[in-house]
Amino acid sequence: MRIVSLVPHATELLFALDLGDQVVGVTHECDHPIEAGEREHITRDLLPSGLSAAQIDAAVRERTEAGQSIYALDEELLRELEPDLILTQQLCAVCAVSHDDVRAIAEQMPDPPTVLSLDPKTYGETLVDVRTVAQVTGARDAALKLIASTSRRVDAVRLAVRGAPRPRVAALEWMDPVFVAGHWTPQLIEMAGGEDALGFVGEHSEQSTWETVAAARPDVVVVMPCGYDAARALEEARTYADHLRRVGAGQVVAVNASAYFSRPGPRLVDGLELLAWILHPDRVPEPAGDLAGQALAVEL
Repeated sequence: MRIVSLVPHATELLFALDLGDQVVGVTHECDHPIEAGEREHITRDLLPSGLSAAQIDAAVRERTEAGQSIYALDEELLRELEPDLILTQQLCAVCAVSHDDVRAIAEQMPDPPTVLSLDPKTYGETLVDVRTVAQVTGARDAALKLIASTSRRVDAVRLAVRGAPRPRVAALEWMDPVFVAGHWTPQLIEMAGGEDALGFVGEHSEQSTWETVAAARPDVVVVMPCGYDAARALEEARTYADHLRRVGAGQVVAVNASAYFSRPGPRLVDGLELLAWILHPDRVPEPAGDLAGQALAVEL
């Protein structure tokens, strides 16, 4: 089978299911695992580099309200790759090329590929996606192994934080304007032994105000700008330090959202373990390996 992935989290899932040798095309943002970068890149970013958070938000709003994508798709290359399966998404207009555009192109191919949209809104639905992809690709055994391994890690975190006091957490997915993380993030916070002060499970991330964030009286603020790594998140936190200071939380931490929170793929369980350590360092071991250094304390 020849597979094209138009979403980073789908690419990660394909490789986690040992299907990497069947992946022939990915997006320019598919950076995990390293092998994904060796595949053909069939998209590029249309937004200029170096924009501030506010400028990015304004540019994205302008293009999406005009019905325009923020990504360009190489249609000629997509046809040349002759995929049997294309994985995409419809959940977020900012996260991938238009699903409708992809389907329209696919229908015009000599041998139209299957177009499968992965749109999980909750943590449980991300595991359903594992089964869905396995069913289409025949990777049943790998899927069962991945789900079992993930479930064991989730259970270990739940057991470690059981009975511990639950700090109130504000997870901020963007800083200007400020957005509160939704979808699966409130569940990760709950499983990690916290209480989400602002977000709602399964709902879209929501634009808010700094006054609302402060009124929620969070004990911990997790700065997780969508698509940013820990170092870039720390820069954002420092840029908006005055706002964060007025929130009055006892702890502010910047994390690698791109790897462990923004993408609803196999590494969400890593994000869970990272959150559990942030909230309960007395009960959960300090992250090692790839997770080391992925949560940076913000000094206000």
